[in-house]
Amino acid sequence: MTGTDPVAPDPPAVAGGEAIDAHLHVWDLDVNRYPWLGPEHGVLHTTFTPEQAGRELAASGMRGAVLVQAEDSTAETRYLLAVADGHEWVAAVVGWLPLADPDAAAASLEELSRHPRFRGVRHLVHNDPRADFLDSAPVRRSLRLLAGAGLPLDVPDAWPRHLEQVGRLAEDLPHLVVVVDHLAKPPRGRPEFGTWLEQMHRVAQSPNAVAKVSGLRMPGMPYTVQALRPAWDAALHLFGADRLMYGSDWPMTTPDGGYRPTYEVLAELIGELSADEQRSIMGATARRVYGIG
Repeated sequence: MTGTDPVAPDPPAVAGGEAIDAHLHVWDLDVNRYPWLGPEHGVLHTTFTPEQAGRELAASGMRGAVLVQAEDSTAETRYLLAVADGHEWVAAVVGWLPLADPDAAAASLEELSRHPRFRGVRHLVHNDPRADFLDSAPVRRSLRLLAGAGLPLDVPDAWPRHLEQVGRLAEDLPHLVVVVDHLAKPPRGRPEFGTWLEQMHRVAQSPNAVAKVSGLRMPGMPYTVQALRPAWDAALHLFGADRLMYGSDWPMTTPDGGYRPTYEVLAELIGELSADEQRSIMGATARRVYGIG
């Protein structure tokens, strides 16, 4: 930072640099393919390095972050684990398994679990053509393996195709921790918000379901405390602070100013809560869910 930069707010109620960003990415276009990412994505279509991520985290007072996969491949997961080996800020890695093939998933799980920071699994369901992915029998078999290994499943962008399935999954596999990334992408300011709320209510009824307050920017929609408050209030009412986690979703925030503007809005909302609630959202929940020491 330079002398003219604004001072970043301290992580709410988290003393001693204990804040954990529960959702952050890095990617290297020379190493992996990222089929969803192309020139049409503008400034996102470039490599974002672990060194850049570390600087962003430090500038906002974060102790570390959960590094989350951005490609459905074992190769990218191995890349993220290599990043974890070289960077202390990586508190945990959420990688990928071939969940639709239980035998292959079991073999990959055995390999990846040898790394101490492999602490969760995610599949890009919103990019998968199989609309019933989370309901399918082979995937359910693989997810039972996850539950047995004590690893959570992250589900990205569940609204609108997969949120009902997430509710069923959390009910059917009570020993599997199900993480709803980005509050399932609530349709803020749209008529469908009520349906999102009903489906999130079902998810939250299962105590093994948790959610990330992350990835809430929407094209053409304001990103302010006032604009986020309906989704924020709903999440807090449904899950409680002890089942919510702060996540930046960096570098997806880069087109909108980067890490700090996204963090500051969420920090203001989180800062309205009690000290214990703030500690939960800013780190304690992530430590529990991902087994971070």
